[in-house]
Amino acid sequence: MLDSVPPSQLPVESLPAASGASVVRRSFFWGLSGRVLLLAFLFVMLAELAIFVPSIANFRRNWIKDRLSSAYIAALVLQATPTPMVPKALSDDLLQSVGATVISIKIHGMHRMLAVSDMPPAIDDNYDARISHFWSDILGTWRAYFAPAHAMLNITGPAPMGGESIAIVVDETALQRAMRVYSVSVLLQSLLVSTIVGALAVWAMHLAILRPVRRLTSNLMRFGANPENPANIIVPSSARHEIADAEHALRIMEQTLVDELRNKKNLAALGLAVAKINHDLRNMLSAAQLLTDRLVDVRDPLTQRLAPKLVSTLDRGIRFCQAILAYGKAQDEAPRSRNLKLHSLILEVFETLTPRISNGPTTLALHCVNEVPVDFVIRADPEHMFRVFNNLCRNSVDALASEAAHITGEPTIRVRAHREAAGTVIEVADNGPGVPPRAKANLFAAFQGSTRSGGTGLGLAIAADLVRGHGGTIMLVDGVPGAAGAVFRILLPEGAAHS
Repeated sequence: MLDSVPPSQLPVESLPAASGASVVRRSFFWGLSGRVLLLAFLFVMLAELAIFVPSIANFRRNWIKDRLSSAYIAALVLQATPTPMVPKALSDDLLQSVGATVISIKIHGMHRMLAVSDMPPAIDDNYDARISHFWSDILGTWRAYFAPAHAMLNITGPAPMGGESIAIVVDETALQRAMRVYSVSVLLQSLLVSTIVGALAVWAMHLAILRPVRRLTSNLMRFGANPENPANIIVPSSARHEIADAEHALRIMEQTLVDELRNKKNLAALGLAVAKINHDLRNMLSAAQLLTDRLVDVRDPLTQRLAPKLVSTLDRGIRFCQAILAYGKAQDEAPRSRNLKLHSLILEVFETLTPRISNGPTTLALHCVNEVPVDFVIRADPEHMFRVFNNLCRNSVDALASEAAHITGEPTIRVRAHREAAGTVIEVADNGPGVPPRAKANLFAAFQGSTRSGGTGLGLAIAADLVRGHGGTIMLVDGVPGAAGAVFRILLPEGAAHS
């Protein structure tokens, strides 16, 4: 996916990984670090802007208060002069010290001009320090900030010495200059704070997020390049955070995938080998079938009784070989359902089982109990059902043989059937050791659901596939309380039952 992105749009550098893959590293400004730094810079600047607006309004208010304080002192000096006419030199000095062009005071409703320049200027704006509030200060600040050159501001404030008010007229050029110097100072401080905060945020993010994420990403790319190598499975860190939880979940997923790929690879190799062996086996069985045809002419009674069963068994073996080849091509043959007497089918299955089971010095007779009613009919494929019950019964025989020395009573396989509202229920039970807990999770999975040591787990998997082909279900159910053994229950839908 990354190969389709033009280098001009995604500058990257590739670092060789342990498994031969390339770990893609983005440049700083294209990666998360650069984005975090940029976002931190923008957020700090926005915060500084929100602080700067009332801050510069407060700066202007303080600047005006300083001018009013100087005007108070000047007014006291001017009122203390012994002559009504203030000397020109003194008036100019006081105006210059205040930074004003006019100083006036209102006493008893009368305005008195204390000092004035040669040419009284025209007033551009007014500010009354006695009634100012937040929004008027902000609006007045921005008017002053962008006012034309030498705009004049009339400032009114409370007067000393019992006066009603004092007023001064100042040139806003000095105020503009001071406000811009203050703005540059705030801007530089904001840039410094943004850089420091952004660097700390990137450093913290690198330690807390980026480094674990890059470790996770690198492992994903290495594992994707060679998912069959168990060495590429991630080793979770000991940290306690969400990314560590993701590493643990990833390890489980990768381990599961490695096991699945190994199984699939083994199955593919096994399938090829089985197909080759099965091809030759089918030819051998066909040759054996031709030889058994000659047994028809033998007059021995035992031969006459066993010959049809031998021929039938060879026919079933040949068809089974053909079914294996079809299964290897993922072409499962659909069931060919017809009315089938289940009692007779179970008897035929029992005849293929060994009459005695042994385990070391212990040898016991196997009892096969067919409790299916003689006239019990189902609608199913005879060959498929034979394979289902043959696999289940042989699975029971193997379980009984493994615990022959510990079985209480006689080793028994019991098949029973009845009808319910949901369909036809068929149960295959034994009094063996039961299914181990470790095998129950994958009981009907090929090569994973073996109930005994050395088993392949194919019997139950094949039985489950064939039952599902008829639209039914198969499950392991609890047997009689307090009794050992395993009970497999098959439920065939109404369409599989003979009406």
